[in-house]
Amino acid sequence: MKRVLFVCTGNICRSPTAEGVARHFIETGGLQHLVEVDSAATYGYHVGEPPDPRAVQAAAKRGYDLSGLRARKLMAQDYQRFDLLLAMDHGHLKIMKSACPEVYRPRVDLFLRYAPDSEFDEVPDPYYGGAKGFDLVLDLCEHAVTGLLDHLAHAR
Repeated sequence: MKRVLFVCTGNICRSPTAEGVARHFIETGGLQHLVEVDSAATYGYHVGEPPDPRAVQAAAKRGYDLSGLRARKLMAQDYQRFDLLLAMDHGHLKIMKSACPEVYRPRVDLFLRYAPDSEFDEVPDPYYGGAKGFDLVLDLCEHAVTGLLDHLAHAR
């Protein structure tokens, strides 16, 4: 069993979307024995809050349920608990690596590393934009989660 943590700034847009997409793919693919997922924030602005309503709505249109997720802050013990801690952008990656004990740094990476043919290397923040930004986040999450699950399935 591999444990994967998706991380963004507030844990209300990008990382819960990645978590919701991953949970759906894991469940529909019968991969519950292979991987467990969660999400967290680099900052505690929204701890305990549900995902942004725009993220929830965009995800629901594609059949993903984010309604039960709640924001939480990345904790020191997460570096030990999770096998992969995946940052949505380079800023998150820098914050995570600076807080991560040296021994666990190989576990910290960019999420879109698992979508190598994408024109993006980070997931853009949709918070200050419109609905198209949330759709793009979903597109990128679907692509990267597929690559991630394929990687985990073949790394056993």
